Amino acid sequence: MLYIGVDLGTSSVKLLLMSAEGKIEKIVSREYPISFPKPGWSEQNPYDWYEQSVEGIRELTAECDKSQVAGISFGGQMHGLVALDSEDRVIRPAILWNDGRTGEETEYLNTVIGKDKLSEYTANIAFAGFTAPKILWMKKNEPENFAKITKIMLPKDYLAYRLSGSFCTDLSDASGMLLLDVKNRCWSAEMLKICGITEEQLPKLYESYEVVGTLKPSVAEELGLPQTVKVIAGAGDNAAAAVGTGTVGDGMCNISLGTSGTIFISSRNFRVDEHNALHSFDHADGTYHLMGCMLSAASCNKWWNTDILKTENYKEEQEQITKLGENNVFFLPYLMGERSPHNNPDARAIFFGMSMDTTRADMTQAVLEGVAFGLRDSLEVARKLGIKITRTKICGGGAKSDLWKKIIANVMNLQVDVIESEEGPSLGGAMLAAVGCGEYPDVVSAAEKIVKVTDTVMPEEDLVKKYDEQYAKFVRIYPQVKSLYKPI
Repeated sequence: MLYIGVDLGTSSVKLLLMSAEGKIEKIVSREYPISFPKPGWSEQNPYDWYEQSVEGIRELTAECDKSQVAGISFGGQMHGLVALDSEDRVIRPAILWNDGRTGEETEYLNTVIGKDKLSEYTANIAFAGFTAPKILWMKKNEPENFAKITKIMLPKDYLAYRLSGSFCTDLSDASGMLLLDVKNRCWSAEMLKICGITEEQLPKLYESYEVVGTLKPSVAEELGLPQTVKVIAGAGDNAAAAVGTGTVGDGMCNISLGTSGTIFISSRNFRVDEHNALHSFDHADGTYHLMGCMLSAASCNKWWNTDILKTENYKEEQEQITKLGENNVFFLPYLMGERSPHNNPDARAIFFGMSMDTTRADMTQAVLEGVAFGLRDSLEVARKLGIKITRTKICGGGAKSDLWKKIIANVMNLQVDVIESEEGPSLGGAMLAAVGCGEYPDVVSAAEKIVKVTDTVMPEEDLVKKYDEQYAKFVRIYPQVKSLYKPI
């Protein structure tokens, strides 16, 4: 049998066709626009997601035996607010995960409602990108639109709804809404009341590997696929990437160098750090995970190369970097504000330490190192919880850089396992589809069978020591400039 994994990203949808044994048969990608109507705002049209996904599925399955397609599932960009009216029309453009408009609402939740109460209700505190602050923003600033809301869903769940008619979400993605009681895996009545919404406006909750329905007859006909194709709930992109990298079970770690950057630690047990610097979410394998999230990771490197240096040859730029651990230039990677651990949507990127002998390569190196240092911020929080991590998987576009993997290994003092496929969320989605269709008994079994480590980047003792010294300097910069980010 064949399984489709859909990775609904910020700039494109990537679709993957996988055999029952885990072989990747074909990959298709389709882009769609993103709009920034005001500074700090970030929106997309959900219709674009669906249209490009449908076209992508057609292309993906054009040459295969369509009767063998058994299931489809998803990894999707998290936190986005998709609101539908009583006629299932999209009320307004989706407000995305990297949108920073909800400063007042986030402040209200964290200070008036209080971080202790939020943590009690949801295991998390409010971040500007989360869904609940977006709902409050819409209630205050677009009351006519707010009054029309019949259904609230997340980006990938809009695809599931259009494909199957099932109004659903999974627990890993729902964890990032600030509406879910993560520990007890149910909607938080207190948070719904705070946001002025009802449980009827929210989707039914599923585990990521559970079947939510089958293709609607009209959709099956449009795609040329059997109506028996099962639609499986799927997961938030980071949980789906964790499945795709085998980061399931207890005490496993994955680092994602995508548009955003994450460090993801799986856990059988529910836990919350004292200051809620890390997100405490449900995992796609039915357990829990801790996650630190940077809003800008590989996107920092893209911005630096494409927009500033005006080059698409990232590899050539990195070939000029020869002295790791000795850079005098530092980069704070906060192009879109920052989430973990600073929770500051007003934060912005900074180059620090340039002199007359600073080179182009020094600044390129600083960008790569700055992202690694930012990820280490979250790792240090996990270490203070007593979590002992010695190795990590890695995925995302940035993981294609051998130099960046070496920097990560030494900045974080972790063995970095490189896997055969770096397709992360799309592969994870296909694996969840296979589990949902009964191909594997559970997510852990699927990961053990499908995910293969092909190489390991080892930290080097001398370089680890150098980067410890560099990191000690890096962490001093943000506190010194934090006050400058506040609007005058």
